[in-house]
Amino acid sequence: MTIKVGDALPSAVFTFISADGPKTTTTDEVFKGRKVVLFGVPGAFTPTCSMNHLPGFLANAEAFKAKGIDAIAVVSVNDAFVMNAWAKQTEALDKIIFLADGNGTFTKALDLTLDLTERGLGLRSQRYSMLVEDGVVKQLNVEDAPGKADISGAEALLKQI
Repeated sequence: MTIKVGDALPSAVFTFISADGPKTTTTDEVFKGRKVVLFGVPGAFTPTCSMNHLPGFLANAEAFKAKGIDAIAVVSVNDAFVMNAWAKQTEALDKIIFLADGNGTFTKALDLTLDLTERGLGLRSQRYSMLVEDGVVKQLNVEDAPGKADISGAEALLKQI
C-alpha cells in the first residue's frame, strides 16, 4: 500500500559518500526526532530533476530552515557515487542530504516506484515531496508524471508548512 499522510516511514538503509568513502545511514538516523523535507526523484542528472526539482529546494533552503525544518534530503534509485557527483555538480553537497537508494528498497517500501524500462532507466522512483516529522509523514505530494515538478516542488511544499 502506498505511503500516506500519518504513516511512519519504513525502515531502510541508504548509502552516501563521506570523506572516508561509502557509508550507510538509516531512516532513524536521518528522520528520528527531526523535521525533514524529503523529495524523491526519478534520477540524478535527469533534466527535470537537475533543472527544476533540486534547484527549487536548494534556492528555498533558508526559507525551509526559517519554518523549523532541520534538514532537506533527496533520495533517488541511483548509487552513492552518482548521487555524490550530482551533489558536487549542483553545489548542494553541504545544503541537502543526498541519499542513494541503489536497489530501490526504500522506494519499493513506500510503493512509489516508477517503471522507466521503456526509456532505458529501469525501476525508479516517482517524483514526490514530503514533510516528515520524527519519522512520520505529515505532508505528501506525488506528481502524476515524471517530467513535472509542480505539486512536488519546493514552493508547493513550503506553502504547506
